[in-house]
Amino acid sequence: MHAEATAAASVPSNDFFLARQPILGRDQHLVAFELLFRAAGEDDDAKLTDNAAATAAVISHASQLGMEQVVGEQLAFVNVDEVVLMSDFVRFLPPHKVILEILETVKPTQALLARVAELKELGFKFAVDDVVEHSPELDRLVGLVDVIKVDVKLVPPQELKGLVRSLKSTGKKLLAEKVETIDEFKLCMELGFEYFQGYYFARPVILSGKKITPSEMTILRLLELVGSDADAQVIETAVKRDALISLNLLRLVNSRAARGPQIESLSQALHQLGRRQLQRWLQILLYTTAGGVELASPLLQLATTRGKLLELMTQARYPNDAARADRAFTVGIMSLADALFSIPMQDILDNVEVAGDVRMALLDREGEFGTMLRVAELLEAAEGGRKLYNALRKLGLSVAQIREIELKAFDWVRELTHEVH
Repeated sequence: MHAEATAAASVPSNDFFLARQPILGRDQHLVAFELLFRAAGEDDDAKLTDNAAATAAVISHASQLGMEQVVGEQLAFVNVDEVVLMSDFVRFLPPHKVILEILETVKPTQALLARVAELKELGFKFAVDDVVEHSPELDRLVGLVDVIKVDVKLVPPQELKGLVRSLKSTGKKLLAEKVETIDEFKLCMELGFEYFQGYYFARPVILSGKKITPSEMTILRLLELVGSDADAQVIETAVKRDALISLNLLRLVNSRAARGPQIESLSQALHQLGRRQLQRWLQILLYTTAGGVELASPLLQLATTRGKLLELMTQARYPNDAARADRAFTVGIMSLADALFSIPMQDILDNVEVAGDVRMALLDREGEFGTMLRVAELLEAAEGGRKLYNALRKLGLSVAQIREIELKAFDWVRELTHEVH
């Protein structure tokens, strides 16, 4: 642990937050997360700390927490430079859970290639990061790596096709990073990339004339009933009208009850869940119904993570205000509804009654919830620096607090995913 402690010591450990960026396969399911540590301070450049010290911090946290808590069943991509590769502390990472990403600044010397080969023997897998050309340096490394990451932002579109053809000749899997639009994603799919990193899946593609489906509408109406403290009988009648919702509700309650007796009636199920849980469950069901997807859907993972982040931030600020925490969860989970439904947020909010502070946050990122949502978005984009620092200061939260909140949120989403599968 000495090497790890030494490298980590040069980093003020409380000034870091964890960024976790999803990596998807061709079927649009999650396959991995890239883990990044970022500094958050008044400094605008945010010191993008992809160095030994930051990696030591990642490794230290990951080994204390257990990688499963941070990435669930997915793999973790972790940036490594020469110092990290040659050090002992890289051995604290579980080889079966990580892919070590060799930064483009690393020179493939004999000593380094020998070290990579040695770590491969121990079961580690490797990727090479930020590739923008098929260089002789890359050819020296390529025999030892499993994945080549191409930064699609830095390669002119007219050159991408030739580069991909050349890289595919190595027989390695290709990952397109910084894929931010659906068009970029489609191009990368056509070119034959295996993996995709970027938030293209969370960008709303507004389709004119698109309407919310009857089943989605039913869930939105139910959410209104629960939110307005309607009579239990009224809610039960509304749930019974939709066979799919009724079935899913029973399935969820029984998966939660696990060892207890099976619950067979809807009224029993509603009683067991309680209002608060029913509201949560309906918000989550919205994503699984609309997309026809399961909980491995990256959009749902992102929405539920945002919901939990906002709820936990609110609890940290107002420990005794459960109603406010519930509204915060609603802001987080609804913040991607425009991407889910392919209709503008304003149209969605015209169909469902939400509190004023929720509406303000969703439409304009205004108010306290709006600031919290900005924090969640900055964390996803791995943007530290002044923006994040100022937003956290506005909320009276420290970077150490936000890191703990993130880890709790990741863990909650992981348990949720397990629960329903």
